[in-house]
Amino acid sequence: MKPLLVALQDTAQISGPLARALEAEIAEIDLRRFPDGETYLRFDTPLEGREIILLAGLAYPDAKLPALVFAAQTARALGATSVGLVAPYLPYMRQDTMFQPGEAVTSVHFAKLISSSVDWLVTMDPHLHRWHALSDIYDIPAKVSHAAIAMAAWIALEVDKPLLIGPDSESKQWVSEMAALADADYVILSKTRGGDRDVEIALQDLRPWQDHTPVIVDDTISTASTMIAATQLVLNQGLRPPVCCAVHAIFAGDSDKALREAGATRIVTTNTIAHATNCIDISSALADTVRSIRS
Repeated sequence: MKPLLVALQDTAQISGPLARALEAEIAEIDLRRFPDGETYLRFDTPLEGREIILLAGLAYPDAKLPALVFAAQTARALGATSVGLVAPYLPYMRQDTMFQPGEAVTSVHFAKLISSSVDWLVTMDPHLHRWHALSDIYDIPAKVSHAAIAMAAWIALEVDKPLLIGPDSESKQWVSEMAALADADYVILSKTRGGDRDVEIALQDLRPWQDHTPVIVDDTISTASTMIAATQLVLNQGLRPPVCCAVHAIFAGDSDKALREAGATRIVTTNTIAHATNCIDISSALADTVRSIRS
């Protein structure tokens, strides 16, 4: 029997392609809010004896967590044989230590909540910094899918003589991989973060690549502070206006507008989070990882 894909909030941009890639049936659900803001959820598709794959859009997650937990628990109550979770964007990964006394290390607490709700987890390029793997904090099988191949293919097809630029040392491993896949040069910058919106990027000589198109690559664009600082560095050295490319399109506030005003000629993201900049479909990569964790 085909697996049953349950598309929760903010997944319309990827639910169809992922269902086709998995050869899955999409469940019919009624998901809405009561006037007081509480969540109402009802399955219109029978779940008994079915393998359930929850698909959850977890950008800006706090309002969406009840539906995820309720869907998982209801699926079990209705006789599902297993309940897995595909979260293309995995939140609460940046708070991976106690930076100030008394802080909640929310990556750990969120992982415990998810681990108690589902049988397995698949996500796309989470922010792994102090945690080396999801297994450091998740108690269930958890696998990471990667957007590098899809992003490199888009860059090779769409950008003339690309120069890939990673904003900091954390980006070196996957930017270098993308550069190899796209047959492109790359450089890695040095970044210092003073706060959520305070970013400084050290001066680096990019003039040898004057005839290239800069492609600034990062895992997530949230405030866009990093992309804006890198864009200014590129333009100040006389290079072409850059293409800004990221996996996850958070875009807090009007940060996409601010990035364009800073000089980005094009902003491109994958469809892990619905946004007007989505140009790269990663459903096939996610489906491959889901198949591997189900086998």
